[in-house]
Order: sequence, then structure tokens, then C-alpha cells
Amino acid sequence: MSPNEREYRILDKDLGRVTNAERAASASARPLVRIGLAFVFIAAAAEFAAATLAGQPLLGIMAASVAIATYLALSIGANDVSNALGPAVGAGAIGLTTGLFLVAGMDVLGAVLAGGAVTRTLTEGLVGDTLGQGMPTAKMMLAALIGAASWISLATRLNAPVSTTHSVVGAIAGAGIATFGFGAVNWGAMAAIAVGWIVSPVISGVLAAMFLSVLHRRVLDKDDPIPAGRIWLTVLVAATAALLVAMASVAFQDLGWSKVLALALIGAGLGAGYAHVMLGRQIRREAGKKQALERLLGVPLVATALVMGFGHGANDTSNIAAPLTIILQHISETGVPLMNQQMVLLLSGLGIAVGIVLFGGRLVHMVGSRITRLNPSRALCIALATAVTVLGFSLAGLPVSTTHVSVGGVFGVGFYREWRDRQRTKKRAPMPDEEIRRRHLVRRSHVRTILGAWVVTVPVNAVLAAALVMLLKL
Repeated sequence: MSPNEREYRILDKDLGRVTNAERAASASARPLVRIGLAFVFIAAAAEFAAATLAGQPLLGIMAASVAIATYLALSIGANDVSNALGPAVGAGAIGLTTGLFLVAGMDVLGAVLAGGAVTRTLTEGLVGDTLGQGMPTAKMMLAALIGAASWISLATRLNAPVSTTHSVVGAIAGAGIATFGFGAVNWGAMAAIAVGWIVSPVISGVLAAMFLSVLHRRVLDKDDPIPAGRIWLTVLVAATAALLVAMASVAFQDLGWSKVLALALIGAGLGAGYAHVMLGRQIRREAGKKQALERLLGVPLVATALVMGFGHGANDTSNIAAPLTIILQHISETGVPLMNQQMVLLLSGLGIAVGIVLFGGRLVHMVGSRITRLNPSRALCIALATAVTVLGFSLAGLPVSTTHVSVGGVFGVGFYREWRDRQRTKKRAPMPDEEIRRRHLVRRSHVRTILGAWVVTVPVNAVLAAALVMLLKL
């Protein structure tokens, strides 16, 4: 080797080391970049509020309230995107980055078009007797915002998919009790909300298991599943599109049910046409039956994930919009909210969307792959059951936990698979207990962790918000 060749070889190695160092530095800086962008968005929201509310007294408190509400929205987006996107990403039907942006957009649409009903339940139903008290009411809701945002951020950091709805409702109740006493909380409404929390994951789990059972009988267990899959999945996409259009149409109060039904039928027709064309292309593209079937399931799976994103925006935006609306109304000297409801819903939806894009990937893998193994068929059943349950409760104006509903669907599919496996093994020789435990398809450790987080969320947020009320009084 000549001296010149040796020098070039050393130079190549040195350049390679520099390139590797740059890549390492870039990778290590990504979390800081996301955090920086989050702070920029919070500052921009506060500046927008200050400009919109210019000339109002207590402008600083108003801007701070908007900033805290935006921070809460970011935290909810980071924690709750796993509910919509976890099954689809876990099954490999959509890439993480693409899915994050699509679900973020659907969240904003759900917030603006259908977020009003649940927001009214939280503003008027839970602590309605405390409204009209001026600054004490505003401080109560400010403490609730700070407490819920802190808890959700901690849970996201610990990879615990806790309920953001539980967090906000618990914080509002605790702050109300600390400010006005136990009579401040409408315990009847609180009981109704709690029943919804208990019932909704059960409904989701049962629906997911039923969907998977039907899918096995009608498609997966067929000798040639492709023709049956094309028919049934086309129907499924059509029903999903109809559900989404109907949910969006209900937001416009003057349409009437006949027009809502007509729009839903149009959505169903468009969804069916799209699915028929796309599924046909995928069948022709894939040679093997298994690959073709997985591709077929991907279309309705992504569609239901988007509907779930819309439902999340319709239901969980109230967690930010309700406290912020009350703060802006009770700080105002006239008693009229300083921002109309649509503006508050839009700001809340945008905050959730930014949280999804910047921080949502962390918990997507937790829900999508660590509780139970998911393939496209199982993930489709989970996403569909979650979407139907959340949208149903949203139409009723009831704030439910989308985390509860989504994870309930995951559990339902996992337990159904265990039951199906036991039915098959009855024809075989008995297995030892160790083998039976090994064949559990739902990881019990994750079940216990998530259920534990659910149990402590409401009391922890209530105590935290009550303590913050005391600090604000000082």
C-alpha cells in the first residue's frame, strides 16, 4: 500500500468517526428538540390569548390559564394517542409517523365538530352549583388544570396509559371540594360518570371479542378467506365511514335526523366504493393468501383508527375546554366567556394534535405490542370496538376514558384468544400448570399495572388539586 493510499484510508476512517459522532449527537438531541417545540407552542398559545384578550383585567392570569390548558392538551395528546393508533401500529398496518399525523388531524376535526356535548357535561353537570362565584371558581379550575396536567405528564413519563378523563374529573372534584365544600360536587352526575367508566371498557372488551369471533367464522377460518374477506371488509369500511359522517353531522344541531341519516348513507357508499377498489388492488398485488388477507385487513384497520381519533377529539377535548371555558367566563367582568366555545375547542384540539405528533410514539408501542400480541385481524376488532364505544358515549354527552375503552378492547381480544385456545386443548392431553400459565396471551403484569394506575388516578388528582387550591389561597 502506497503512502497516499494509507493517508486516504486514515482520512476515510476519521470522516466516518465524525459522521457517527454527528449522528449520535443528532439522536440524543431529538428529545430536547421536541420539548423545545412544545414550549414554543405553549408560548404561542399564551401570546395569542394575550392578544385576543387585550384590555381585559387580570390578563396575566388569563394568559397563564391558556398556557396551562395548552400544556394539559399536549400531555393528553401524548398519553391518549395509543388508544387510537396502538392497535394499527402494533399490527403493522400503518407507519408510526404517518399514523401520528393522520390521527392528530382527526382529533382536531372531532374537537371542533363534535366536542361541545361532553364539554357541556363537565362544565354544567359536575360542579354546576359552583358556577357564578367569580374568582374563586376561576382559581378552582386553574388548580384542577395544573393538578391534572402534572399527573398526566408523570404517567406518560412512566409509560402508564392512565385515563386523562379520570385525571381531569378527579382534579375538578378535589378542587371543588377544597374551594366550596363537599356540596360543590354533583354526586349524582359523578356517579353516572363513574358508572360509564366501569361499563365502557367492559362493553369495548365484549364487542372486540364478538368482532373477532365473527371475523374467524366468516373470514379467517374459511378454506379460501380472500373472497369472503373482500365482501365483509368492504361492508366494514362502509359502516365505519357511515359512523364517522353521522358523528360529524350530529354536531350541526339544525340538520335533523333525516339529513344525518342521508349523509351517513352517502358516507357508507363512498367508503364501500373506496374499499372495493383498494381491496381488489391488494388481492391482485399479493400472491399468497396470508399476505393478501393481511393487506385486506389493513384498509379497515386504518379507517377505524382514524374514526377513533375523531372520537377521541369529540370526547377528550372536553378535559381541556371545560375548565378553560369556566376560567375565562369567571375572570371576565361581564360574566360572558372571553372566547367562544368553538375557539376554545379549536385551541384544545390543536394542543392535543401537537402532543400526539411530538410525544405520542412512546405509549403507542406500550398498548400496541406489550399487553398482548396483535396481528391485523385482532387489531381491527380492538379499533372498531373502541371507536363504536367512544362515539356512542360521546353522542350521549358522557365523558368516558378512551384509555379504558381501548385497553378494555385489547384485554377482550386477549382473553377471547385464551378461551379459544382452551377449547382447542380440551381434545388434547391435560397440560401441567406451568404450561397453562405460559400460554396466557394477556400479560398479567401489565393488567395489574394498568388497573393499579386507574384506581389511584382519581384520588391522587383530587388530593393534588385540593392542595393547589390551598396554595392559591395563600
